[in-house]
Amino acid sequence: MGGKSANKAGYFDKLKGLLEEYRSVFIVAIDNVSSQQMHEIRHTLRNEGVVLMGKNTMVRRALKTFVNDTPEYERILPFVRGNVGFVFTNGDLKAVRDKLLSNRVAAPARAGALAPADVWVPAGNTGMEPGKTSFFQALGVPTKIARGTIEITTDLKLVEAGSKVGPSEATLLNMLNISPFTYGLGVVQVYDQGQAFSPDVLDIGEEQLLATLSKAITTIATISLAVNFPTMPSVMHSVVNSYKNILAVAVETEFSWPEIDELKDRIANPEAYAAAAPAAASGAAATTAAADDAKKEDSDGEDSDESGFGGLFD
Repeated sequence: MGGKSANKAGYFDKLKGLLEEYRSVFIVAIDNVSSQQMHEIRHTLRNEGVVLMGKNTMVRRALKTFVNDTPEYERILPFVRGNVGFVFTNGDLKAVRDKLLSNRVAAPARAGALAPADVWVPAGNTGMEPGKTSFFQALGVPTKIARGTIEITTDLKLVEAGSKVGPSEATLLNMLNISPFTYGLGVVQVYDQGQAFSPDVLDIGEEQLLATLSKAITTIATISLAVNFPTMPSVMHSVVNSYKNILAVAVETEFSWPEIDELKDRIANPEAYAAAAPAAASGAAATTAAADDAKKEDSDGEDSDESGFGGLFD
């Protein structure tokens, strides 16, 4: 009993020390992860993170003890279930997450295992002798005999994602040397400085954040204008709308100021401004043409000077 109590106390102290030293924790699923794979993951995370495993009952008991001093740890408790472990880090969350997920290994299909993804058998020559045709037929795999070997004629989905792999399916996949599954750590939840969130949040980019912020500002401005309640996003629109109203009143009345006189004149004499626009355009074109001619003359003059200089010494 004394040894168990000492081990328990030691684990509690280690977990508390890691929670205090590191600001972020990945709660990871470790289903079908071998000890060798865990060793490689620890090696990959060297100087960037620490991996800690433990029985869920002990982890929950420890966290409930720590909650009295640090209530934020209670956010971790709901995710301490199933076959999970913990990765503590102070590094960039997205970079560490990518390292965790990159350590995956291919594994053959095992009878009774749940398929994490759809399993397809590709079309092509299997190299097997015709005597095994009945085995393919029993599984509904379309085949034909080509050059004395069995050839699968079309791609076939053999196992649906989430369903159990049957003994016949596992045997066929192993016969074809197909390892359809990959196993490794899966990130279940992220705890960062008192907040717990889904790992999908790490994939949100700056552009998406700015787009969402812009949409929120537009929504606030729209509501503020509708209820006539001024806010920072709506002030600019209110000023512009008020100025438009002032312009409309000035146009319809004798009220005037220097900036509005030209607008009133344009409204009163549209023909004059319509005639002036083509003249201004033609004048600009003539100016441009004159500049081009001047440049051309200068260029011709330089060429003639050079030819005369050369002729002096011929």
